[in-house]
Amino acid sequence: MAVTSLRQESQISEAEWQTRCDLAALYRIVDKLRMTDLIYTHLSARVPGEPNQFLINRYGEFFDEVTASSLVKMDFDGNVIGEQGEFNEAGWTIHSSVLMARPDANCVMHLHTRASVAVAAQVCGLRPISQQALLVLGNLAYHEYDVVVGNMDEREHLGKDCAKADCIILRNHGLLTAGKSIKEAFKRMYFLETACQIQTAAGNGELIEVSEPSRTAAIKRYESNWASGTYADLEWDSLLRMLDRQGADYRQ
Repeated sequence: MAVTSLRQESQISEAEWQTRCDLAALYRIVDKLRMTDLIYTHLSARVPGEPNQFLINRYGEFFDEVTASSLVKMDFDGNVIGEQGEFNEAGWTIHSSVLMARPDANCVMHLHTRASVAVAAQVCGLRPISQQALLVLGNLAYHEYDVVVGNMDEREHLGKDCAKADCIILRNHGLLTAGKSIKEAFKRMYFLETACQIQTAAGNGELIEVSEPSRTAAIKRYESNWASGTYADLEWDSLLRMLDRQGADYRQ
């Protein structure tokens, strides 16, 4: 089915379709960067003009299969809007809790790579041993582990912790980022995940941390960059060009 006819028959607005295309692209990018965990992580985006509804992947699809039209539209009560599709219950719990707690956030990413789970299990958490870590340490919080599926108490607790920061380390679980846009949530996740990879690769020996006042100055500068609202534009545009060069069909 052509894109235009799909939008017309489903009465999908132009703004929602653009969000669907961008979110599908995000799934493909995460796959390219090998930050997936089979079918068990998820990325979401709030539907423009419908603040209590969001888009998420169909449960069972690999990230390189996700397209704009395959995304499932849900509300915060767990109802699927329109065409039926399977969804990950843990995904609904996590993403609805964050989007409810953060009306300023329009995209949420949740991953559990080996490096991120390793750092999430370390008592010290993320250490200031790299420039990548400094990019996120100024906006980082932690959330203690609890069972997610069917746990409404966990939805409330996670929402409270995610109200504190845009980058969250989920203890013994993985990572979560929130952003005003899809590209912002991605850039935060990229540097948070990369910082975790660097920390685990550094080994168990004695490590040199960035000293004060350089650490504080760097964090302050990076937080100012994030506040500009355009800090992720160049990377995102380049990543979309990469997908297009490789013939990705995520816009279908």
